[in-house]
Amino acid sequence: MAAAKKAVLGPLVGAVDQGTSSTRFLVFNSKTAELLSHHQVEIKQEFPREGWVEQDPKEILHSVYECVEKTCEKLGQLNIDISNIKAIGVSNQRETTVVWDKLTGEPLYNAVAAPVSPGPSVPVAVVPSGSSVPAARTSSVWLDLRTQSTVESLSKKIPGNNNFVKSKTGLPISTYFSAVKLRWILDNVRKVQKAVEENRALFGTIDSWLIWSLTGGVNGGVHCTDVTNASRTMLFNIHSLEWDKELCEFFGIPMEILPNVRSSSEIYGLMKISHSPKAGALEGVPISGCLGDQSAALVGQMCFQDGQAKNTYGTGCFLLCNTGRKCVFSEHGLLTTVAYKLGRDKPVFYALEGSVAIAGAVTRWLKDNLGIIKTSEEIEKLAKEVGTSYGCYFVPAFSGLYAPYWDPSARGIICGLTQFTNKCHIAFAALEAVCFQTREILDAMNRDCGIPLSHLQVDGGMTCNKILMQLQADILYIPVVKPSMPETTALGAAMAAGAAEGVGVWSLEPEDLSAVTMERFEPQINAEESEIRYSTWKKAVMKSMGWVTTQSPESGDPSIFCSLPLGFFIVSSMVMLIGARYISGIP
Repeated sequence: MAAAKKAVLGPLVGAVDQGTSSTRFLVFNSKTAELLSHHQVEIKQEFPREGWVEQDPKEILHSVYECVEKTCEKLGQLNIDISNIKAIGVSNQRETTVVWDKLTGEPLYNAVAAPVSPGPSVPVAVVPSGSSVPAARTSSVWLDLRTQSTVESLSKKIPGNNNFVKSKTGLPISTYFSAVKLRWILDNVRKVQKAVEENRALFGTIDSWLIWSLTGGVNGGVHCTDVTNASRTMLFNIHSLEWDKELCEFFGIPMEILPNVRSSSEIYGLMKISHSPKAGALEGVPISGCLGDQSAALVGQMCFQDGQAKNTYGTGCFLLCNTGRKCVFSEHGLLTTVAYKLGRDKPVFYALEGSVAIAGAVTRWLKDNLGIIKTSEEIEKLAKEVGTSYGCYFVPAFSGLYAPYWDPSARGIICGLTQFTNKCHIAFAALEAVCFQTREILDAMNRDCGIPLSHLQVDGGMTCNKILMQLQADILYIPVVKPSMPETTALGAAMAAGAAEGVGVWSLEPEDLSAVTMERFEPQINAEESEIRYSTWKKAVMKSMGWVTTQSPESGDPSIFCSLPLGFFIVSSMVMLIGARYISGIP
């Protein structure tokens, strides 16, 4: 019997989309932007202590191998020839910090972030400095709060009239960004200190770790990052587009461990994964696109014009507005960041960004911590049952408030409860919280840019929730526009890879970009009701602020004697008991 004829679809482009909770590999037709096949693997988060979030870099890498292999299998079943895959792009969770040994290829510590919900503990080892760190290797995930005291001490070193960190990076000093996570690792992990002393250590965000590993690792792997990921480290000058010596000295980071900074669209190296027979078919395919996930979504939404904005609803929410070739510095708590640089000789474009730490993560919290839903999809069903929060407001500041407040001392609250409130109202309030937080960022963006948005382009996993999308249109009081193909982050990475010089299979010229069908949500309430709900939300936010300090019990010694009055009470009680026994003659 003759073998089935392979389908001829023209040049194809693959994209690795590595996120906080999962890894995916997707393959697109470069001429139509059609998604042909994909595979997804969930990855674990570890919560070794309150306020700590970590992931295993090797698990992340192996999830990429598995996704590539399974997607190639699926393409084969569809009779699609994988030899037509001409390039691969990488999109990744930003800020998450990895340090590894360039001689062995082994991570020296886990990837570091911050918890969106309490999780199971892992074994803890005491390092020579006296700090406790997880015994397993790790990377620092973008949400991690362990560096709060580092941030506070660094902030005191900056003159009030000369915030050179923000003027060079566009970023406030925050636990959110890579430099302070790396500083913590250098201070607390002896294996890393020793590797730096012996010139064996390499640092990178997840993109750097993946590209180095996929292009050969210890056998000639390419140690690089792109301008969008570099701009999130607090070590990168967004004007000169270089690592900044003054910033590295300020944070105490040795420059020799930093990756080379490249554009978002150029050939970095060739795939070398021959140990996997099926994925090995991609051996020699160029990795030629690299964008932090939010920049990738901006490209995938084709927001190439000044003033165009998109909001991605994932674990967190990220609203980016393209400001063109000029840096716009926010007066309202937003970040200035690099949007993209699509080629070595192409200009750099900038963006204003506002981030909501807890979006999809609030659904996970309701499922895993409260148990009021069994699957993430159930939240829409519960919210639909009541159609209102009945005056209940939920501020999910589990790890502080991000833009536009930047208050790490805030904590989550649910307020406005009555005897009538039930789990359906709380589910509705959780969805509203995502929309209210987006409204706060959009208001700040409108004030900074001076041009109110006429509509908001959206993407991400939560956009499948129609109740959420309608609530968002009602609370913003502008239309919300969702593409029918939701994989805009992966699409952006694929577009950058396919458009790279030396690949040239994807045109980014406006006339060549494929038209995308959209679903549109129009506001369905009056403006007055929208404003009343929003002002009540802001009242709830004020209640959540200033909740904890660095010295609070949640970050201090958990023993009972960390409370001095309680200690005195226990000691004096013991003395009185011993005295009473003595006086009464009890032996």
